Amino acid sequence: MDLGLRGKTAIVCGASSGLGLAAAEALAEEGANVSMLARRREQLERDADRIGALAVRGDVTNASDLERLVAKTLEAFGALDILVWNSGGPPGGGARETSDDALERAFELLLAPAVRLVRLCLPHLERSGSGRIVAITSLTVQEPTPNLALSNTIRPGLVGWLKTLSREVGPTGVTVNCVAPGRIDTPRMTELYGEDGPPPEDLRQIPLGRLGTPREFGDVVCFLASARAAYVTGTTVLVDGGLSRGLL
Repeated sequence: MDLGLRGKTAIVCGASSGLGLAAAEALAEEGANVSMLARRREQLERDADRIGALAVRGDVTNASDLERLVAKTLEAFGALDILVWNSGGPPGGGARETSDDALERAFELLLAPAVRLVRLCLPHLERSGSGRIVAITSLTVQEPTPNLALSNTIRPGLVGWLKTLSREVGPTGVTVNCVAPGRIDTPRMTELYGEDGPPPEDLRQIPLGRLGTPREFGDVVCFLASARAAYVTGTTVLVDGGLSRGLL
């Protein structure tokens, strides 16, 4: 199936590993020009060279880095059609443990920079005629996860803002969607569960009985960024092996 991505230009954040890297790989394989943002220079440049992408070292929490990312992308490729928002997750912890500082840091990681970057990209996405915004969020936006109070709190706010945006920019042809991973085999699983990953009893809660692979997730991002998804907007797509029990 031709997804119509050849020659399109995409920005992918948090692209040096995990879900961001998987999205960048999938887009590049479909012929898109990809601009990858991440903090770890050596790893970023290695993967960008491997897939033929532009490496832009930077931190999503730094506003000037976001401005530089957009400028370098336009300088290299002349246009911008796709924005894939992604960032790391905040530390785990319960609701009663949430401090003011932790809450502010989570806001500055998960919500504020996404709004800033969308604001920078939107004029170019609207000129594209087929602009796409795809935000990588978490299953916590539909079903709060124990011991992830910060993620449970801030990520739904981003989804609400993007849902509002989808209605405002729809007439310009820009679509806005979120992709919510369940348990995908990335370094985030090690961060939350340790080197051995989720225990067997957690895996048994997933109807497919296993962790998802980053590429399985990246392919969904790629589809939502494509011409084939032109009538999909304002929605959150779960990629969780059936873990969520919700109807929608």
